[in-house]
Amino acid sequence: MNMNNDNIIDLSKNNLRFKNKGWPKIIAGFILLFVVGIILKSFFFIVDEREQVVVRKFSEVVKIIVDQDTDELREAITLNNQLKNVKIIEGKGLFFKIPFIQTTESFKDLLLTYDSNSREVITKDKKKLILDNYAQWKITNPALFAISLVNERAAHSRLDDLIYSKLNEEIGKVDAEIIISNKEYVYSMLNEIANDVSVALKSNGVEVVDIRIKKTDLPTENYENIFNRMITERERAARTYRSEGNEEAQKIRSLAERESTIIEATAYEEAEKIKGEGDAEALRIYAQAYNQDPEFYAFWRTLQAYKKTLSSKTKIVIDPNSTFAKYLFDY
Repeated sequence: MNMNNDNIIDLSKNNLRFKNKGWPKIIAGFILLFVVGIILKSFFFIVDEREQVVVRKFSEVVKIIVDQDTDELREAITLNNQLKNVKIIEGKGLFFKIPFIQTTESFKDLLLTYDSNSREVITKDKKKLILDNYAQWKITNPALFAISLVNERAAHSRLDDLIYSKLNEEIGKVDAEIIISNKEYVYSMLNEIANDVSVALKSNGVEVVDIRIKKTDLPTENYENIFNRMITERERAARTYRSEGNEEAQKIRSLAERESTIIEATAYEEAEKIKGEGDAEALRIYAQAYNQDPEFYAFWRTLQAYKKTLSSKTKIVIDPNSTFAKYLFDY
């Protein structure tokens, strides 16, 4: 059965054949594109926004492509004998290279993170701490980085050695309590370590931007000692607070007792004064009443005496001629 002039399909009992006279042209086209791609890749390369590139001629670095050409970058390259003839190019995009003679290496042009394993350090007071830290760093000079550290794995290994050494050194100068509780000191210490490590890695084209401690822990065997120490410190603080409280309470009680004594004395003095004035007024009234009618006053006083001393069951033995019996007997 014929479908067109190019495609022929032969059908038989045990065989199916398909012939396409256009396939050679298509295959040739793919081969041509493949060859062109290889040629273009041999002559050109692309620098992404997130990377910087080192161009080598055989094994020698001859060119670097960076985001910005700085005086510091140029000076570092000039001072290195292996890089005196290196050309610095700014920018991103498509660049030319000599095929089969020049090769390229790409390095990240952004912040990189180094995350260390938890490790043990010893403080000034001989306490062991477990630190889990990380650092952020970047490649500032890809030429120096390419001839010294070569790749990120080697850079992380170097960072690990330097940061751990510096941390151990600085933490060994202070007690564990400062590392655990004094955030300002730790922040200042880490910034100083980052600067020192950056200086040490400057010849490798690396800058450490930041170092941080993610977690500070204690070895398991130290937990009981730390807890006992914390309990002892809290008990000592509690005793101090109680002692200060008792002292303050005693001062308050003494002051209150003194004020109470003064108030009572003042009140007693005032009361005695009022009582004296009252007694004097009473005597004056008594005297005035007596002077107005002495006989009636004597009678009233005698009745008052009877009221206080006599009752229905009282028996008295008295001289009938006495003054007290004057109003008891009718005579």
